[in-house]
Amino acid sequence: MRNTARWAATLTFAATAVCGPLTGVAGAAPDTAAPSLYAPSALVLTTGHGDTAATVTPERAVTLNCAPTPSGTHPAAGLACAELRGVGGDFAALKTRDDVWCTKRYEPVVVTVQGVWQGQRVSYERTFGNTCAKDALNSSVFAF
Repeated sequence: MRNTARWAATLTFAATAVCGPLTGVAGAAPDTAAPSLYAPSALVLTTGHGDTAATVTPERAVTLNCAPTPSGTHPAAGLACAELRGVGGDFAALKTRDDVWCTKRYEPVVVTVQGVWQGQRVSYERTFGNTCAKDALNSSVFAF
């Protein structure tokens, strides 16, 4: 009986800790605050070795939030957000630097982006010939 009570208390505590923040206040008035001045910009970026995202298990993933302020787990969130704003959120417009020379060895690296950029759904995938080619982008967006 003692173990049953202990388990019940543990499960109640765990359920409260996990589900408590998900519940709202019953009967609360709807949020009447002014709408956000910023369109949402929240992205998940991944990278992994392989030919396509369908066949690759991501080896690294980071989050990047750009509105209203840069944040997330991306190591250079502020710089990455500024670079994306500079190209209007067009990941294909991120150019390769001219001063980097990479070998032709084919060890493909896939980068993906899923999320929302300034209120618009984003789904992007690009395969680089190798890690050097990925790192040769003149951008910190995929530098994680």
